[in-house]
Amino acid sequence: MRRLSAFNLVSLALGLAFLYAPIAILVVYSFNASRLVTVWGGWSTRWYLALIEDRDMLEAAANSLGIAALSAALATVLGTLAALALARLGRFRGRLAFSAMVYAPLVMPEVITGLSLLLLFVAVDADRGFLTITASHTTLTMCFVTIVVQSRLAGFDTSLEEAGFLLAFSLSLDDLVIASFTTGPGATTLPIRIYSEVRLGVKPEINAVCTVIIAVVAVAIVVASLLAKRRDAGGAPALPAA
Repeated sequence: MRRLSAFNLVSLALGLAFLYAPIAILVVYSFNASRLVTVWGGWSTRWYLALIEDRDMLEAAANSLGIAALSAALATVLGTLAALALARLGRFRGRLAFSAMVYAPLVMPEVITGLSLLLLFVAVDADRGFLTITASHTTLTMCFVTIVVQSRLAGFDTSLEEAGFLLAFSLSLDDLVIASFTTGPGATTLPIRIYSEVRLGVKPEINAVCTVIIAVVAVAIVVASLLAKRRDAGGAPALPAA
């Protein structure tokens, strides 16, 4: 086994610190008793209690989860169908135009995409809210699902469908720009809510809700890893008898 040099170890440590130190600081300060985010006032869970009582924040989180789940499901279905068409139908008429439309959101700035969708919804006189954000996020994330599935259709693995769904779910849950263009009254997502709160000053409650999200994601990753290991162990071929 090749040993890591001192330079590689230092580089690895700095890289991990750059990635995870801000997250660690956020988690620690979510337990800060002080109302001032930059001043440590001792350990407390008061901001988690405040979060439970904040109906607007909880409603925004529920909206984000619902939109992410629905748009990810739609993007997975549509993206897989698009990948099948591109991988299995050969060079059909209109393939170039179809590919361009599928992959356009990859290179299009989100501001342009959001503004275009806003103009579309205004033109058709659609009430902006939950459904318009879902449609917008489906449009945004479908191309990512198409790329993931199309790249491995030759030796198709059903786990790629799960990967495409999770990628679309994460992109939808995190989106701020397009959602801000296509939202309406009563459909505030969590990123929009956090952004509006941060503009008036960072509250420790924001650290609390971010920590909850980090914890949920970490638990989901651990559970998924354990299930994958169990599935691999169950499908492993038995060793021949001696």
